[in-house]
Amino acid sequence: MKMKEEHKCCEIKEKNHLYKIGVFAQMNHTTIKTLRFYEEQELLLPAFVDSENGYRYYTMDQMAVLHRIMALKQAGFTLEDIRKLNSDPDPADFLAKKKEEILSKIAGLTMQLAMIDGYMADSNEYLEAPVLIKRIPPVIAATMQKRIETYDALFDMMPVMGAEMERLGCECALPEYCFTHYLETGYKDEQILIETCDAVTVKKEDTDLVKFKEFPEIQAACIYHKGSYNDFPHTYAAILKYIEKNGYEICGNIREKYIDGIWNKENESEWLSEIQIPVRKPGSF
Repeated sequence: MKMKEEHKCCEIKEKNHLYKIGVFAQMNHTTIKTLRFYEEQELLLPAFVDSENGYRYYTMDQMAVLHRIMALKQAGFTLEDIRKLNSDPDPADFLAKKKEEILSKIAGLTMQLAMIDGYMADSNEYLEAPVLIKRIPPVIAATMQKRIETYDALFDMMPVMGAEMERLGCECALPEYCFTHYLETGYKDEQILIETCDAVTVKKEDTDLVKFKEFPEIQAACIYHKGSYNDFPHTYAAILKYIEKNGYEICGNIREKYIDGIWNKENESEWLSEIQIPVRKPGSF
């Protein structure tokens, strides 16, 4: 019985034993500087501070607190996050939100890895015309619909639309944004129903030739195309391959944005366009 009593006293003494900051740091594989920083941040205060010499002491119980801080930091929590957790009696909601943030980062990194894998697998194709997922902001546009005989007829359609916009006193938005929609599914090389759009600052009254529309923001897979429009199929193949490989689905009309063309570049090799395909991940809205 006496031995049991002595053992119990020993346990209590060990539990309440004070360890100097250097010894406590060594026991927990950290630094004195780190412990002082946590003290400044009021995350882990010493159990006792000697008023005469300023020596700081910690107890064995505080090891659990220190390990919690270190584990949360490894999990990506900021010191402010840890402070909130320490003061929150029910941290479940906070932890769930943090989990969602981490899962979102993982999804982003996974997409980056997939992009790199694609570049490595088809380096020549992708590095010449890399695909970028980006947000296209909302836009007000003057639009003109027409069924054209062939794609070459697009060059005749644009000047007519431009003249009507000038008559209406339209002011083009900056940066300039001119694009076309193909309003029927599937590829056609004749009798193509097309809608040409040119971003403007404000809506005007619709006319027989030009209608004004508001296009919402979209997320789009985008790829630049340099040169003749006759070479579009090669660029389309590259962007559609990227969309399929990375688990996206098309969710809107494809846009062809014209940056440089016959109106300002004499040589077809200097024409610059951008294909923009609205995409989303399956199940997202």
